[in-house]
This record gives sequence, structure tokens and C-alpha cells, in this order.
Amino acid sequence: MSDNVIDGKVVAQEVRDRVKGEVEEFIASGGPQPGLATILVGDDPASQVYVRNKHEKSREAGMQSFNHTLPSDTTQDEIADLIVQLNEDDSVHGILLQLPVPDHLDSDPLIALIDPLKDVDGLTPTNAGLLALGKPGMVPATPSGCMDLLRAADTPLEGAEAVVIGRSILVGKPMHQLLLAANATVTQCHSRTRDLAGHCRRADVIVAAVGVPKLVKGDWVKEGATVIDVGMNRTDEGLVGDVDFDSVAPRARAITPVPGGVGQMTIAMLLVNTLEAARRQAGVAAAR
Repeated sequence: MSDNVIDGKVVAQEVRDRVKGEVEEFIASGGPQPGLATILVGDDPASQVYVRNKHEKSREAGMQSFNHTLPSDTTQDEIADLIVQLNEDDSVHGILLQLPVPDHLDSDPLIALIDPLKDVDGLTPTNAGLLALGKPGMVPATPSGCMDLLRAADTPLEGAEAVVIGRSILVGKPMHQLLLAANATVTQCHSRTRDLAGHCRRADVIVAAVGVPKLVKGDWVKEGATVIDVGMNRTDEGLVGDVDFDSVAPRARAITPVPGGVGQMTIAMLLVNTLEAARRQAGVAAAR
């Protein structure tokens, strides 16, 4: 791997190892075994893989794992009832509704039902509001992982020009808030942005999270920029990111690959959130 490629596998393993040790210390000090519950509705193959990996890594970290797989015709009320039950279950410290849900369901009110203390995805209005206000709360795992990758690459953020491409509630919007909290000057770009390439050319940091294969080209990136590629696009060439890696990598100070970059961090940071949720529910100050 080239010197400027950020190895997400290595960074994620370091995070998982740290969480495993902290889980052992937490339990040894009298805390409960952290428990993560997922809700998967339907049979989307990618979601099944994601959920299976989440539970495998949570068990490796010494956590309990509760997987609720529901048929695709499950009703809104049935899922709402399950969320209420999980909210009241003291063995469950983190609740995650796997997205996307089938078209007949509305995920927003379901997410809003999750107890904010158990919202390890950081998507409830309470946690989204805390992040916007710069207050402690649950932060979505993927943008939190991006921040860890930026730190691993010793990326200067204070005063830096940062561009976030995408405005989803899972990545784009919380990424903006995290970079802003790190004292970067942040431009949020999206499908209606004029001259996207021009915005990128001014950036010291680019975070691409829009779901368009190889959108960001080499001539969009100034020499010495750090590029974080959140995209996971399945194409005839295989899995590719939102960044044209081959043309961008020679210009970048640091860059994440796809696969092997940000995707590795999402589950690792979910484990961090689950342990933090368990600590908060036990009345122990969060480690992060």
C-alpha cells in the first residue's frame, strides 16, 4: 500500500482492540455487558451482510448481540412495538434500525421512537440536535470513523478548507458538523451545487459521500489535499468509491481506498457508540 493511502483496516482494528479492552474493564468494574440490538426488515443482500458483520464484531468485542430479522411485509406498527420493547429492555444498550427499510415503511418516525440513550446510529432528533449544537451525544458511526481516519493521517483541520459532497443524515450532514467542530471552514455540496469541481479544487480536505462512482476526478483535487472516500458503488469493475482513485491518489497528501478505507471504520465506531451507550445508561462518564 502506498505511503499516502490511509489503511482503514489497520485503524479499524486498533479501534476494535481498544473497545474490547475497555469492555473488559467496564464489566470487571461492575458494569453490565454491553448489548447491541439490530432490526433488519426484508431480505436486502447488502443489509444482511452489514448486519451479520456488525454482530460478528460486537461479539468479538465482548458484547451481547441481538438480531431481529423481520419479513419484508412487517407493518409500521409492528416495528414500532419492537422498538418500544427494546427501549425497555435493560440488556439492550444500543438499538440500530438497518436502513434502507422497504418502501411501505417510513423510517423517520421509527428512528424517532428509539431512546436517544440507545441511539447508536446517532439519527434521532435529539442526537442530531445535540451534534448541531456542539453538545455531547451519539454521533453517526461513518462520519465519526472519517474523523478518526483524518486523525490517523495527521490531517490539519483547524482553519482548513473542507468540502463535503453529499447531505444525507447518515454521513453528509453530521460530517459537516464534525469538521466544523474541528474548526475547519466547511462547504457542503450536493446534487444542485454549481461548479462542484471548482469547490473541490479549493479544498484542503474532501469527503465524498454521494453514491456516484468515480465522481471526483484527479483535476478536481489540488496537490496535497486529503481525500476521504465514503462511496461504496457496485459496478461492472467491482466495488468502487465516489473518487477516481487512480487519478486522484498521485495528487493527494492522503487518500482512503475502496474497499479497505471508510467501510472498515463504520462497524468499529458502532462498537464505540454501543460501549458509550452502556456507560451512559450505567451512569458512567463517556470515554470519548
